[in-house]
Amino acid sequence: MKKIVTRFAPSPTGYIHIGNVRSAIYPYLAARQSGGTFILRIEDTDQARYVEGATDLIMDTLKWLGLDWDEGPEVGGPNAPYFQTQRKNLYLQWAKKLIANGRAYADPTDSNTIQGYRDSDNAKKIPYLYRNHRPEITPEWQPGMPIRFKADPKPRKWHDEVMGDLSAGPEVQDDIILIKKDGLPTYNFAHIVDDFLMNVNMVARGVEYLSSTPNYLALYEAFGIDQPLLVSLPHILAPQGNKKLGKRDGAKSATEYRDDGILPEAMLNYLACLGWNDGTEQEIYTKEELIKNFSLDHIQNSGARYDEVKLLWMNGQWIRKLVSEQGIDKFYVRTVDFWPNSAENFDDNYKKRVLSIIYDRLKTLSDLREMTTYFFEDPKFDIEQLLANKFVKKFSEQELFSMLEATIVKLSSINNWNEENLKIALNELLETTGKKPAELFSLIRISVSFAPFSPALDLTLNVLGKETTLSRLNKVKTALVLDQQ
Repeated sequence: MKKIVTRFAPSPTGYIHIGNVRSAIYPYLAARQSGGTFILRIEDTDQARYVEGATDLIMDTLKWLGLDWDEGPEVGGPNAPYFQTQRKNLYLQWAKKLIANGRAYADPTDSNTIQGYRDSDNAKKIPYLYRNHRPEITPEWQPGMPIRFKADPKPRKWHDEVMGDLSAGPEVQDDIILIKKDGLPTYNFAHIVDDFLMNVNMVARGVEYLSSTPNYLALYEAFGIDQPLLVSLPHILAPQGNKKLGKRDGAKSATEYRDDGILPEAMLNYLACLGWNDGTEQEIYTKEELIKNFSLDHIQNSGARYDEVKLLWMNGQWIRKLVSEQGIDKFYVRTVDFWPNSAENFDDNYKKRVLSIIYDRLKTLSDLREMTTYFFEDPKFDIEQLLANKFVKKFSEQELFSMLEATIVKLSSINNWNEENLKIALNELLETTGKKPAELFSLIRISVSFAPFSPALDLTLNVLGKETTLSRLNKVKTALVLDQQ
């Protein structure tokens, strides 16, 4: 297999969207599978939209997902620097080469005149193309003057690894700007130069760049360089499937997902499979499995709908997988920032015991905050909630009182409070009270937790301990007595 040299080249203009993240995942997998090179390049030439700290956020996100880069910021490499603003003089040199070859020109035309051209063409109901207004005589380039490409419009054909064989007519090719007034290059120009100098042989980017590809092909031709493999990635769509996913549709930054308790393994797995599959029914993939099975020809050529329910399901699967493979002690380290505030008063061993009986119910790590509070503080007492339970409400308060009294007597008699003895005692209670598990156990569970659900009752009581369990049961029993008076 040919070694793939590819790159992820984001702009530091804000938070990193999950669509941006997927644009990093596919080239990363291709590079790793072929034993090639994955480059991180920061395309920071749009200074008007530059956001301080965005580059650190990009790198932090890649590190979180385990997408290590071979060249780029913090790593270095033979093609440094990897920030485009630091390569400014290089782009000017390449633009001047095009001027010397008659394929570019300095353009002194002011913005008002350009707008006049546009308005005139619109009035005539003809497509606006700057090449139709190209100056007949152009001056020698001076700092502060844009440089434009001199288009050679003609039919273009190319192959896209996802979209297949494509073509475009001369009407979509124009005299695009190469160097702006501020001396910085446009994306359209800079990435062509950088990819060539960095030996990039595969370019993956969003499908929105397809319309610009004819202009890129013209630049490759003008420089006399071979075009790389072109990979156009379809959009991630909103849940309704009718538009590109945006923040208004519930999508969050990668950092927000991490803060919400999504595991990096799950996010990597989900995004890689959002628009790609290897032809099997497999859904859970490790990074190593993704690298092994990935192929460009299995990327779908239509948009994939974002489905947060599927992401949460997959995250829950990964929680169970990692606990099974690594054990509670190792997995516990990932949970330290997600416990309720009241857990601060309890040691790690106790929290590990709680985690060991609750982890298989978690969809995200942040679920710990709501699902485990009653293990660390007495729950909010609500006798009406107890009486409204579908299994409990069939009994009178006197019957409930008697059931709780029998439970308290039985559990008080346990000398060695452990899971096995609790299981025996609870089963004996079913026999002596003649109640069904759903009836008696619902009463006990709600009395000690006032939670919508909890782990198996014997496990819950074992972790809570004898003193706490009996205290909470007695509190409910007392409330029932007072309610009857």
